[in-house]
Amino acid sequence: MTQILRFALSLTALLVWLTGAALAQEPVLPDFDEWETVASTAETAVDDPDTTETMLEVQRARLVEYRGKFDSARNLNAARISTLREQLAALGTAPESEIAEPESPEVAASREELNRQLNTLLNPVQRAEAAYLRADALIGQIDVALRDLQTEQLLEVVPTPLNPVHWRTAIDDLATAAGEIAAEAPNNAKAARRDLLSSLPAVLAFSVLGLVLILRGHHWSTAIVGRLQRFGARGFGIWRFVVSLLRIILPTVGLFLLVMSVLATGWLGPRGAALVKLIPVIGGAMLGVRWVAERVFSRDEDEALILLPATERKAVRFYVSIITGTIILGAIIDAIFDGHQPAETTEAVLRLPVMLLSAFALFRIGRILHGHNDPQVEETPASEEPRISTLSRVVRGLGLGAMIVAILSPLLLISGYYNAAVSLLPPYVSTLVLLGLVMTLQRFLADVYGAVTGQGVQARDALMPVFFGLILLLLSLPVMALAWGARVTDLTELWALFSRGFAFGETRVRPTDFLSFAVIFVIGYAATRLFQGALRSNVLPKTRMDIGGQNAIVSGIGYVGIFLAALLAITGAGIDLSALAYVAGALSVGIGFGLQNVVSNFVSGIILLIERPISEGDWIEVGGQMGYVRDISVRSTRIETFDRTDVIVPNADLISGTVTNYTRGNTVGRLIVPVGVAYGTDTKRVEGILQEIAKAQPIVLTNPPPAVLFLNFGADALEFEVRCYLRDVNWMMKVKNDINHAIAARFKDEEIEIPFAQRDLWLRNPEVLKPAATTASDVEDKSETAEPQA
Repeated sequence: MTQILRFALSLTALLVWLTGAALAQEPVLPDFDEWETVASTAETAVDDPDTTETMLEVQRARLVEYRGKFDSARNLNAARISTLREQLAALGTAPESEIAEPESPEVAASREELNRQLNTLLNPVQRAEAAYLRADALIGQIDVALRDLQTEQLLEVVPTPLNPVHWRTAIDDLATAAGEIAAEAPNNAKAARRDLLSSLPAVLAFSVLGLVLILRGHHWSTAIVGRLQRFGARGFGIWRFVVSLLRIILPTVGLFLLVMSVLATGWLGPRGAALVKLIPVIGGAMLGVRWVAERVFSRDEDEALILLPATERKAVRFYVSIITGTIILGAIIDAIFDGHQPAETTEAVLRLPVMLLSAFALFRIGRILHGHNDPQVEETPASEEPRISTLSRVVRGLGLGAMIVAILSPLLLISGYYNAAVSLLPPYVSTLVLLGLVMTLQRFLADVYGAVTGQGVQARDALMPVFFGLILLLLSLPVMALAWGARVTDLTELWALFSRGFAFGETRVRPTDFLSFAVIFVIGYAATRLFQGALRSNVLPKTRMDIGGQNAIVSGIGYVGIFLAALLAITGAGIDLSALAYVAGALSVGIGFGLQNVVSNFVSGIILLIERPISEGDWIEVGGQMGYVRDISVRSTRIETFDRTDVIVPNADLISGTVTNYTRGNTVGRLIVPVGVAYGTDTKRVEGILQEIAKAQPIVLTNPPPAVLFLNFGADALEFEVRCYLRDVNWMMKVKNDINHAIAARFKDEEIEIPFAQRDLWLRNPEVLKPAATTASDVEDKSETAEPQA
């Protein structure tokens, strides 16, 4: 059996086990006498050093079956047992002191009856618990024994395949196995010829159709992609991915038809027919590997997942073709010797040239990958270290690993460690193929996400494709483990351990609890958002409530809905939060000090939403900041200032501080415009002009009418103020601007002077500002009498 078939069978067994686990039936109490026999047999097999791997696998499978039964039986009558314990707790404990007041006989009889029923129900549960622990321990011992056997097989040494003595033996074994397959053909030539003539139409039809699909399948898929690109099909990346699958499907179907035509001739025996039936499987695997390489190292730079130069991408695709060819050769060798026992060096000798060729191709691929540089990373100055993207680091690491494996595997095979070499190179190639498949599927999901959201190609750089890639990588881990030789039982054991959950004190949390919590919370959250949307768009606009009140109601319903969704999710998942009470109590003091500001702002946000001293759209001033309220959240409020900048104000400042709301309740507000005129101007005349200007403004209210006040005899002017009420205070600066323009124009026409500040400067001793006269003779005298300085 080939490695590909082993891998496929292991994966199928894992899926079958998961399906069986999902369809588990109601707990049934197993036969404990039969279990004792099974457990004793398993213990004997574990202690026997001559026990084979097959025997251990059989014993382990029986133990796993019984362990599952015991695990289900541990929850037998759980509801009834819980009810009895609650009833006993309600009755309380029996009085132990002689001086205590004796309880009534009815209560004592009820307690005795409840204890009897509880012990009856607990007896099988306790036996199941003990048997479960025993089965689990035996399974662990068998796993250790199987890993030891696997390690011994890896370290097993055979004679080196470089010894020419073993070449003749290998050729003889290959000829013998091939001769046995050929000998199974029918001996009656006439009967075979007659059967061929009767099935000749089907043979010809299958052969012709198979050859057409093999030879033209790639051309047809390429033509379909080109036509879609030429007509500009929407979601071209999605269609390109789907159509590219035809490069696998059509040739594989063609191989299957050719196999059908060969089998229809009746010339092959059982082993020959089994060997021929492997051709579509091997061909499909080879085409799949080639398809992944064409997607990752595409000819089109826009579609290539690993950006390398065109020549290097072409070289990688060529070396991948070589590796796929070696896969076919290795599969044929394994299929020929299936059911045949060759010499211990035969497979090593036949595998050596295949592995050398595969190692050479893998080394070349690793060398190309190790030199990968992501062109999307910006170039750094020469003085700084070059920046390397995460993708480049991973690709370089995989390339380095490929070179190491390509060198180490042939050396191991030459040294006689055949099993170790076979367990190293093919799994590494499988890992590279799986990672390439993950990248390909991630790009496909990104294109689907871009088509759904309307982002198009830009969605490839969004966050969701990263999330898709992480999920795909996690799903590929079990497949990688199988490729590296992990047994299905190892994965099922990990899954069983994961399914049992994690214990916190007396509380056990299972993954299904988290899944139930997530599903219920998502449903509740979505329902809350839908209800909020219906209120915001259909219900509240039909009321007379202002926009601030509408937003407060919608926000409050959102908080309540999310809280109820979380509460329902916790209850529906069956999560017991009582075990966290002690932890919450211990952390409450620290949280109280550390988050007191957050809690204060949260409470203040709730007060703002309920009392609504400010609403969205209000013009307020707080802490020296003035602007419009744009958003009120639970923790803070966002204010947009007049210079279009956002100021985030904690809600506690709005509750405890002084806030000026210019538009609270209504938009009526007062405007004050100061005006100064020169001394000697007729004040009554100025007052009348200002009254006319104020009343001429359309946004100024006539009730109360605008007022003009003569306030002061200022140092430079006679000071007046125009005071008027505006219909909408938001237009204050515009109205003030218009009034100032009108005053300037009207005063100019009326020849009224608007003075500016004037100051007279008197100097008490002006003579001190005159510099002392210095003559040339004084300077010469000073220079002659000056002593030389060192």
